[in-house]
Formats: sequence, structure tokens, C-alpha cells
Amino acid sequence: MNLLLARILFFVGSMIVGYQAGDMVGIAVGGGAALVMIVIEIGLRKVSVSGLSSAVFGLILGLIMAKLVGDAFSLAPLAASTLSTIRVTLTLVFCYLGMVMALRGKDEFNIIIPYVRLRRQDQAEEITIVDTSVIIDGRIVDICKTKFLGGKVIIPKFVLRELQQIADSTDPIKRQRGRRGLEILHTVQKESGLDITISEEDFAETTEVDAKLVKLAKLLEAKILTVDFNLNQVATIQGIKVLNINELANALKPLVFPGEQMQIKLIKEGKEHNQAIGYLDDGTMVVVEDARRLLGQEVKVAVTSVLQTQAGRMIFTKIER
Repeated sequence: MNLLLARILFFVGSMIVGYQAGDMVGIAVGGGAALVMIVIEIGLRKVSVSGLSSAVFGLILGLIMAKLVGDAFSLAPLAASTLSTIRVTLTLVFCYLGMVMALRGKDEFNIIIPYVRLRRQDQAEEITIVDTSVIIDGRIVDICKTKFLGGKVIIPKFVLRELQQIADSTDPIKRQRGRRGLEILHTVQKESGLDITISEEDFAETTEVDAKLVKLAKLLEAKILTVDFNLNQVATIQGIKVLNINELANALKPLVFPGEQMQIKLIKEGKEHNQAIGYLDDGTMVVVEDARRLLGQEVKVAVTSVLQTQAGRMIFTKIER
């Protein structure tokens, strides 16, 4: 049953109840009341389930506190009207404070209804949250096809919004990257065979997408899949497991050892004097000493050293005589 059908049934049911209560006037009142409720329901669609459950938790806590404090006041020799006023005031104050505090701290609750994990500890479900950079990068399609990712894959709604903003950018390069990301996301959903879920959870008090990803990962005890170096560092510092595709790609690059020979085409000049640079098929940079004069040619080189950096692997070589 979709939402439209549910709304129609609710509207018709309200008019029937109104007719039974007061003929044609009752029909109008019932239909009007149903329309008002439907409008309110549409307005509440941005409210997350966790936010609603947090508010309910705070409301219950406020009612309990108001009852306890009101009972304490009842021990004093107060008039019934005064005591009644105090109870009403306490109920309003504590319910308001309880709801506000619960909503502000909703990210700290692990017992909130949507996130109760009714499972055995030895059967914990793996959850991976996908970052915007991974979708735009594109390699996630091949990774999904190889079945290296398991468990549930979550794509937050705020990541989709960021991707849409990039796709709508006035900058043609950003717009192309955004549209490519949307196409990749469609391919992943259609062909990956993974359990992919769109999460409606948002954190209105936080504006940065990276900060929202970290909060969601903490809330769901999930991993973050990214190629963003800064997000990788921030998440790791906060104790969140990170799957970095760049680190995976570097780990899968073939090993080379000093003295090993290879053929490389020299493409451009290096930063240092008389250096030339070429690239292996996997994108690894190869720096060749004393080879600037040979730009555009394919030469035979011998490996002198290998440097592993955060950006990737660099191979230093010299011309093989």
C-alpha cells in the first residue's frame, strides 16, 4: 500500500465517521479534519524516526520527573487550586526540557527503537557507509562486482544531496563529475547484488557532510568507505574503521625491487634537474634520472629505489646502459 492510497482511505474514512456523527455538516468537518491531518503528516516527512523516538523518550522522562516533583509538592500544606497549578506548570516545563535535551543528544542514544540490535553478538551485521568521493571515483562498481564488500551498504540521504548539488553546479567540470557519480550510483544499485539501503538519518545541527558521516558511523557502529584522505584521518582518530580504496589500490600494485628492469615511456619532465617521468599501466609514477633528453621515447630502465607515500607509490630509476 503506497502513501497516496493510505491518504485516500483515511480521507474517505473520516468523511464516513463525520456523516454518522452529523449528516452533511459532519462530512465537511470530517473531510476538513482529514485534510488538515494529511497536511501535517506531509510537513513531518523530514522528521526522522530516530528524532521522533528521541522526542517521545524525552517526553516520557519529563512526565516522570513532573510526577515525582509534583508528589513532593503535595506533601506541603497547599490549597488544591495552587497544587493543581503547580502540577500543570511542572508538567509543561519538564516535558519541554526532556524533549529538547533528548533531541539535542539523540546521537548518543544507542537504545533508541530504530537502532536496537536484536541479534547475537557472534552474528553482528557488517555495515558500510559510502562517502560521496567513492561514488564519484567510480571504482566502487568493480569492487562491488568482485564481492569484496559484504553485509549492508548504506548511502546516506545527505550524500545524495551533495552529489545532486555537484551535478547541478555551474562549473562544467564539477557538473560532469556529479552526473557521472549519479550514473555510477545507479549502476551500483542495479548490478552490484549487494544489500544497499538509503538512510534518511540526518543531523540538522551539523552542516559538513564529513562530520555527518562520522556521526552516522558512530551511531550505527559502521565502517566508512572513502577515498578522501582528510575524512580517513578524522574518522580513524575517532575510532571508526575506514575502508580507503586508494590504500587498497596501492596494496594491490605489483611489487618492484631495486635492480629490476622495465620498459617505460617518458612523458614529461620531472621536478629535479634532468629528470623525466613516465607511468606504469596502473598509474604508478616512475622517475628516471638523467633522461630529460629522451622525452617521448620508450627506454629501458633499472629500479634504484621505491618510495611509498600517502598519494601512492613512486619508483625511482636510472637508464639501463
